[in-house]
Amino acid sequence: MMNLKNPFSGQGKRYYDFNTFLKSTFGLKVHKISIDAGLNCPNRDGSISNTGCIYCNQKGSGTGAWEKGQTIPEQILHAQTYLSKRFKAKKFLAYFQSFSNTYAPKERLQVLYEDALNMEDMVGLCIGTRPDCVPDDILDMIQVFTRDYMVWLEYGLQSFHDRTLLAINRGHTVRQFLDAVERTRKRGINVCAHIILGLPGESKEDMIQTADRISDLDIQGIKIHLLYVISNTPLADLYQRGAYRCLTQEEYLDILVCFLAHLRSDIVIQRLTGDPHPEDLLAPAWSLKKSETLAHLNHMMQEQDVWQGKRCDAERGKISKSLVIGL
Repeated sequence: MMNLKNPFSGQGKRYYDFNTFLKSTFGLKVHKISIDAGLNCPNRDGSISNTGCIYCNQKGSGTGAWEKGQTIPEQILHAQTYLSKRFKAKKFLAYFQSFSNTYAPKERLQVLYEDALNMEDMVGLCIGTRPDCVPDDILDMIQVFTRDYMVWLEYGLQSFHDRTLLAINRGHTVRQFLDAVERTRKRGINVCAHIILGLPGESKEDMIQTADRISDLDIQGIKIHLLYVISNTPLADLYQRGAYRCLTQEEYLDILVCFLAHLRSDIVIQRLTGDPHPEDLLAPAWSLKKSETLAHLNHMMQEQDVWQGKRCDAERGKISKSLVIGL
């Protein structure tokens, strides 16, 4: 058995966090700016379904800025002012977050992306979308931006189990995700996979299998979310009927520690839990305690002598997938 050493020793954290990656890449503080571009989702407009995923409400993880009449430049200027003062950010990534941000005609999308990147101090583009919403012509258009910017496509996978995707009304399959990743990486675009822990019907073993499968792929980043219950969703109906139980903080942390140990050590961790809107949240209440949860995570990983990739490196040997950065 190989003699493993913690590659994050002396860094304060036992995982490869996004801030560390950005600071080492750009040499200064870089922060994401969430953008609402007023786009939709095929799982809500009737193309696939009218109801969406069971955990998603009408906001679609968005800010509602577009409905309020705020243009993309206005959203960026407002965020830059706040983030520069609050976090001392010097450069920014444009993060198209709400709903599916490749679900529109190519010409419209190109204008939206260019509106964001043409703003001062923008160094990259992050696009949240679904793996069934990336036709080749749109990927070709996005590829052009990699010449001058860091570009990420963020694919909502949620689970590597098709039975789970069906249960949550996700509307796509694992095979479609694999196809999207392959076509995206052929164009030199970074991929960030979104995963949810605590989905209905999934065991801890199921969730760890998702970490194992992610580690086998040419994926550069991951966002890990807790499944929380927000109002006006099918999941809220299940929860209120007693048909779904949320993970406790202890259960989530136990799964998360194990998940990270099975995750390849060079995958950048962009998120470790969700950020629910307090006014929409039904449960669990502890999901609002993000700082506390992350502090507990760091303590548990240190106490158990666990780090990101410990099990993955031991079982597979060290694998490195290079990040592609257009600068």
